[in-house]
Order: sequence, then structure tokens, then C-alpha cells
Amino acid sequence: MQIIEDSLDQLLKQVAIRTNAVANREEVEKSVRDIIANVVKDGDKAVKMYEKKFDNVDLNNLKVTEKEIDDAYAATDDKVINALKLAKENITSFHKMEVEDSFIDAKKKGVIRGEKIAPLAAVGLYVPGGTAAYPSSILMNVIPAKIAGVGRIVMCTPPQKDGLNQAVLAAAKIAGVDEIYMVGGAQAIASLAYGTETIPRVDKITGPGNVFVATAKKQVFGQVDIDMIAGPSEIGVIAGSQAVPSQVAADLLSQAEHDKLARPILVTDDRKLADAVSAEMDRQVALLPRKEIAQAAMDNEGFIAVVDDIDDAFRLMNAVAPEHLEVQLPDAIEYLNQIKNAGSVFLGFSASEPLGDYLAGPNHILPTGGTARFFSPLGVQDFVKRTQFVSYTREALKKEKDAITTLARVEGLEAHARAIESRFDA
Repeated sequence: MQIIEDSLDQLLKQVAIRTNAVANREEVEKSVRDIIANVVKDGDKAVKMYEKKFDNVDLNNLKVTEKEIDDAYAATDDKVINALKLAKENITSFHKMEVEDSFIDAKKKGVIRGEKIAPLAAVGLYVPGGTAAYPSSILMNVIPAKIAGVGRIVMCTPPQKDGLNQAVLAAAKIAGVDEIYMVGGAQAIASLAYGTETIPRVDKITGPGNVFVATAKKQVFGQVDIDMIAGPSEIGVIAGSQAVPSQVAADLLSQAEHDKLARPILVTDDRKLADAVSAEMDRQVALLPRKEIAQAAMDNEGFIAVVDDIDDAFRLMNAVAPEHLEVQLPDAIEYLNQIKNAGSVFLGFSASEPLGDYLAGPNHILPTGGTARFFSPLGVQDFVKRTQFVSYTREALKKEKDAITTLARVEGLEAHARAIESRFDA
């Protein structure tokens, strides 16, 4: 992997905050727009037509039956079931701490103010098919929604010629998905956003997908809410001389194997570590089943930056704003306040990034492409809505009447002022 050794100013100039993968793709935008329009117009008929076209599968029924789900669960290896259940336990215990309460304020005489927090009625989850299956992502999406109190969770995943992945269906059962439909791509997003004869419309859509799925989510935003427009995976590692090169390399490759556009980055103040990690990555990547994908990510998206000191390492990594950030330094937790922009942070030599992908409890649905500067990980708060309320007695309103009418007339909104004054007409 390329090693860059330069001043911090020059390194900051070389670090381009990558925009998400769906930007400026006019052909994709048009294709997705047409798919959404056809699903809105023809419902299930259009969905089945697109499944035949894109996934080469003829579907009589879109819905996965309870028997199919139960059979898949029964056929899944016990070790997988137990691992999923342990992950559920940890994810649940973490996200329960995110629950917010409604509040009410009645400190001022005659005035009641407050905010009511209520769950969304229905949420749709998209689960990719194809070359990789991600049962862990089902847990990460569904469990916070369940904790929030969402009433109906609908999952869409592309049909497969040899049947849906057993672990995916088992994870859906363990997490508590209410309904599963065999539909993928932009047509799945359109179905969830607008509804068809079979697939119910939802209030929010979460979950990762390819460029067509991401573009569809962007286009239906406003009709429904979405979690985020996810791009390729990223990992940043800040490490010093005490880090173990083979472990740093392994952690960088854990994300490089996701996608040819994944971005593995090491920032260190130790040139010897940089050289050793680079050599280790070359050695380890050759042993991976997905070595071509990981090698492309290393060659085209990854780099190792050598800086003057660890403070500069944090400055540079805050500019990158990575999806995942490992701090492989002694007493790593002491550096937490130096981290301004990152999706999820892994502190210490033993906190390898896959810990967060699967089992620790914090969510692995994270902002990418530099959007950790302003986006947050998926959590319980993403599945609730807030409704504010206020109540005034006539006496309390009288005390503030003049201030309200003054501001209304400054804004040229006379009817606003008169609505208040009408309460005091003789």
C-alpha cells in the first residue's frame, strides 16, 4: 500500500473527502426513476417483471412463508444460531441505553410545554443478496427499531435461484422481523416507499445496498425517511511504535475485502511501523479468498501516512472522518476527546474492528464518505418521532400577548397577530 510521508498541510491537501458512490450518475438516476414510476403504476406486476429481468427468477409469490423461515432456522448450524443470539443480547443491551423519554414542563404558571416521543408505525429493511450475505446487518437494523417500539418491520431481499440464505432468514427470525419479501434492487425500495398489492408501504427504509438501491433511497426520501446514503466501507487506524504490524494489517484488510472501493488508511508517527504494515498487507492479502477485491482497495483507495507526531495523526484522521477508527496506542481511551469525526471508534490493541461488526453491541450501520462529520450511527433515535405540545391559560397568554403580536407584525403576518388578539376582544 502506498506510503506517504509529508508535512501535515500537504497531507491534508491530499486527503480528499470522498463523496458517496451515487453522486453524478445520470444513467443510474434515470433508470431508477423509471423503475420507481413503474412500481408505483403497476405494483406487484412491475416488481415481478423486474425480478425476472434483473435476478432471472420467476416469482408467483413475493412473500416468504412462515414455514420457509422456520425451516431455514432449523437448518442453520447451532454455532451460527448461538452466535446470532449472543450478538442480539449485546446489541440489545447497548441500544437500550439510547432510549429517550418524553418530557413535560409546567414550571411557569398557566403554561404546559413538552415533547412526546413515539415510535414509527412501520419500517422497511433492505438486505442485499448476491455474493455476500450479512445476517449481522439484520440484527443491527431491526433491534434498535424493536427497542424503539416500531409496530411493523418489513424486510426485502433479492430472490436467489437456489433459495434464500438460511442464516439471513434465521437472523430475521431471531431479530423479530414481521414480514419478508423476495424483492431486490430499486424495485424493493419503491415497493417499500409506495406499497404494492402485496408489500405494505412503510415510514422509513434502512439497510445497505448497491448503487441502484442507494439511488432509489435518495429518490424516495421525502415520501419516506431513510437512514443514510451508504458508500463503500472505510477503516482508519492510528498507531504508534508499540502496535503489532501483523494485527494492524489484518484490521485494515478486514474492511478492504468488502469492496474494491473500500478505503483502508493507516496514520502513524513511526516509519518502521509503516514499512512493516505495508509488507504484512502484501503477505496477508495473497492468502485471502477475496484477495482481488482487497488488493484493488489497497492499490486504488488505501494509503499509509507518516506524520510528525500523534497529535498530527488525529488532525489528519479527523479530516478523513472514517466510518471506523481504531486507536492502537497505549491508554487509548485517553485520546477519545481528540477524535472529532468518526462513525465508530475502537480503543486499544485488542479492539479489532470486526468486534464492532458482529458482537460488541454498538451499531455497525455507520456514516461513510466523510459524512461522519455530520451523520451518526444508526440507533434507537432513528426509529422514533418527536411531537411537541403546548398549553396556555388565558392569563398566561395575556402576559406574552404583546411580544407575540410585535414579532408577528415585524414579519408582516397580520393574521398571526390578530389570532392572538381575538382571545382578548371585548
